Amino acid sequence: MKVALVYTSTTPELIELVEKEVGAVLPADTEVVSYQDPSILAETRDAGFVTAPAAARLVGMYMKAVTEGADAILNLCSSVGEVADAAQEIGRYTGIPIVRVDEEMCREAVRQGRRIGVMATLPTTLNPTKNTITRVAREMNRQVELVDALVDGAFGLDQEQFKGLMSRYAAKLADQVDVILFAQGSMAYCEGYIHEKYGKVVLSSPRFGAAALKDALVGKGLL
Repeated sequence: MKVALVYTSTTPELIELVEKEVGAVLPADTEVVSYQDPSILAETRDAGFVTAPAAARLVGMYMKAVTEGADAILNLCSSVGEVADAAQEIGRYTGIPIVRVDEEMCREAVRQGRRIGVMATLPTTLNPTKNTITRVAREMNRQVELVDALVDGAFGLDQEQFKGLMSRYAAKLADQVDVILFAQGSMAYCEGYIHEKYGKVVLSSPRFGAAALKDALVGKGLL
């Protein structure tokens, strides 16, 4: 069995955590192959939206994974999650599911509360994540209220500095929301810290993405 991890952000923290979460839910002999193109996120960030060339390169990575024998694909960037949505039909046609890392996390946020705080360091991640929460809430016949927290000044910080910055922004959210959701998987190492400090449900995507990838393989009869 072979799975593909498709990255547009290649921070060591994200890669390490994703590989750990995927390894925890899949058999030890699973072949895990990474596909990486950080230029996709850089171009999206600079333009303020997912450009056609960036989307094409992402879809190209999906197709390369299919060509090279992947049984399922995990898309690991929320900024381009809507490209993964657009690719679902070809995923169904080829029988190679394209799983979003963040979709099940968004569903869990809707299950957990009506007021959801969404934390991101990029507007290009914040808005697609909010769109996904709104969509899954509609599918679940629930109404939600979203509160933004665009974390400014995050780039170039080490882990402890970033946790401090996240904590300061979370403090502004804590009294307004039932759930705090991290829009970017690279924030995941702050999850336990923010939960303990503010006593709120805090959700990050890697563990949900790994579970959804497993479910997709179960659906194919491979597990």
